Amino acid sequence: MKFALLLLALSSAVSFSATLVNGAGATFPYPLYSKWFSDYQKVDAEVQFNYQSIGSGGGIKQFTEKTVDFGATDAPMSEEQLKKAQTAVFHIPTVLGAVVITYNLPAAGAGLKLTGDLIGEIFLGKLTSWADPRIAKLNPGKKLTGDIMVVHRSDGSGTTNIFTDYLSKVSPEWKTKAGTGTAVNWPVGLGGKGNEGVAGLIKQTPGTIGYVELIYAKSNSLPYAFLKNKAGEFIEPSMESVSAAAEGFVKDMPADYRISITDAGGKKAYPLSAFTYLLVWKAMPDAQKGAKLVKFLKWATTEGQKQAATLHYAPLPAALVKKVENTINSIEVKKIN
Repeated sequence: MKFALLLLALSSAVSFSATLVNGAGATFPYPLYSKWFSDYQKVDAEVQFNYQSIGSGGGIKQFTEKTVDFGATDAPMSEEQLKKAQTAVFHIPTVLGAVVITYNLPAAGAGLKLTGDLIGEIFLGKLTSWADPRIAKLNPGKKLTGDIMVVHRSDGSGTTNIFTDYLSKVSPEWKTKAGTGTAVNWPVGLGGKGNEGVAGLIKQTPGTIGYVELIYAKSNSLPYAFLKNKAGEFIEPSMESVSAAAEGFVKDMPADYRISITDAGGKKAYPLSAFTYLLVWKAMPDAQKGAKLVKFLKWATTEGQKQAATLHYAPLPAALVKKVENTINSIEVKKIN
């Protein structure tokens, strides 16, 4: 009797085994993706997502090499990368987020004000003291002492791409000497792996400054700077200021969604804002996994958007959701016999 029950249990387990869909990439949206993948099992218990938070560079590499079913990146694939993929790729925007300049300067407190040119000089290694008169002038009454130590990403990172894209727009010297990319030759600083690694180094090392996605600063109780935007306003990173940065781009959004919204115009726009994307093949090679992934994408870009704000991401603009839905519907999935 016990043996029969065991066989029945094993048979049931096999019958209801979930389809495993593997993905890898950006750490920037990982807190939200982790919640999505967990919550989605209540919607479809027949699929299980396994996501490796390894950075956008690693995600693009694994996706292109077809070792995962989907990739995730904050840095849109370049023309060269798309060419290497040899198969048509869709960039599916999922949410928007903020990269923040965070620091460990307890005496100064929260809300330090910084400008793009000063951030450029700090990361070039030219501005090395918190007591620099230019920082002090922006922050009257704040106690600013000690040397500045830069922390940056050590891995290929979409967060780095967003940050260096911004610096290349506001600092001609940065653009010439370091440029934009998921990985650059850093003039100075210590490297941390992932948003988690950078946040960890800053939290444990006084005098440091670095860049992470907003949720990583909040979850580590790290302060972050208010940045001067193109309109001359010092803006706090928030869901509202990130959404404001995207407003001017939605109408003229390119068909493939590959766009930079850093240093956006608009009085309320936060200048270090960006879309983040899931990478999928236009023609999914596995019918079973493809069907499950398409169903998930439709949920993530509609119902899933309601969860974005709880983790400090901005949902997709309403005017963009319909366009994204049409793109998802055009993913080719072979019929399962």
